Amino acid sequence: MSLPVTSRSFLLLHLQRRWMGYVIQSIYPSSCTWPCNKEEQGMTEDSSISLTLHSLQLPFSNTWKYGILAIAILLLLVALTILACQVCQLQKRHRARKKKKYHSEDSVRIKAENGFWGKKMPPLLLDTSKLSNVDFKMTELRAGPGEPHSCPSCSTTEDPSSDGGPLPSSRGKLKFSLLYRRERCELLMSGLEAWELPGRGHTGSAVQVRLLQEVPSRIPGLQCVVQEWRSQVVKSCSRPAFGDHFVCSLQDAEVEKSTLKLEVQRFDKYSRSAALGEVRVALRELKASQSLAVCAELQKTTKDIVGEVLVSLKCLPISQRIEVGLLKAKTTPPRSTADVYARIDVSCRRHRQKHQKSRPRAHTPLIIFNETFLFHMPEPPAWDCTVLVSIYQVGSDPRQLIGQATVGKSRAREASDHWDLVKKSIQQPIAKWHPLLV
Repeated sequence: MSLPVTSRSFLLLHLQRRWMGYVIQSIYPSSCTWPCNKEEQGMTEDSSISLTLHSLQLPFSNTWKYGILAIAILLLLVALTILACQVCQLQKRHRARKKKKYHSEDSVRIKAENGFWGKKMPPLLLDTSKLSNVDFKMTELRAGPGEPHSCPSCSTTEDPSSDGGPLPSSRGKLKFSLLYRRERCELLMSGLEAWELPGRGHTGSAVQVRLLQEVPSRIPGLQCVVQEWRSQVVKSCSRPAFGDHFVCSLQDAEVEKSTLKLEVQRFDKYSRSAALGEVRVALRELKASQSLAVCAELQKTTKDIVGEVLVSLKCLPISQRIEVGLLKAKTTPPRSTADVYARIDVSCRRHRQKHQKSRPRAHTPLIIFNETFLFHMPEPPAWDCTVLVSIYQVGSDPRQLIGQATVGKSRAREASDHWDLVKKSIQQPIAKWHPLLV
């Protein structure tokens, strides 16, 4: 059966096209599939990225999301606030450390001028010396209400050749008034004022007042502290006027054997108070119902004997320790019923160790302690220790010192002899009486 011409031509054209297609595919097998593969890969990557982003979405509502964000911001603000506070505290400590170092250097200089060693040492005690004959310039005035007291030595007339400033060796001056009222048996002190004090003006000044009485005893020079006061602290002033008035009861028989001791101290809250000088007045100069104005130069401070203490020492070189035994203490009859306690300080190589305290005891003329304390000490070739025994009254604010005793190589002759005996008698306790000073 024969096909028409038109049908045969279409059939031939169709076969020709298919044959050409097979030929091109056999020659370039990947030419047609590459674009398709690229498009398929792009679509696959897009779908994987969309799936990943969808999986990263948190399954929380918007309220929870905003709440978590607010908490995170709040924690960040708290952390920044804490950081700022720490930076401020660090700056304050740095400034305080600089200021403390500056004050300490000045305090060490003042203490060195008054017979003290250095900053790390406990207050060293001087031997009791006889009261020097100070040339007081006094004026007796009739006591009257509102009458001012004059003092010739405190007049404003000065030497024209002087420049108005204190001499380098001057410790300063102290002025006050005393009045004894016989009908009331009272001693009144007022008008306390000081000027030309050494040192810089950034520290404060105060006056420690003690009323002492001689006590008949086998201990030579034994004194009893009848009354003790302390004035207010006046800061940043080279001529402080304290404005304090002190009154105490005093019988006629006690006036003749009483002495008033006024000690001017340089007060510094960053270190110990340093003594600038003292003034002593024998109350036998007083007359009944007459005021006595005193204006005198400050003298070097001295200590008074108020009792004695029995201390035993024992060196233990193998364990590098020193045993301090506090046995007994003798004091004058107490004025109060408060108990007392002892504090032991040991300083080696000018470095003070941690102190130790005894148990409270009843304040009687003879106090029995019978306690021992162990302290670390350096090797025997470097034995240069100082033992300080201080007796305080319990419950007093500020604490009231009853007396101090010092034992050491560089102390007084009796204290030095005790220390030499201890060094010679290794591992043997050596006990000896030492005076309590104040």
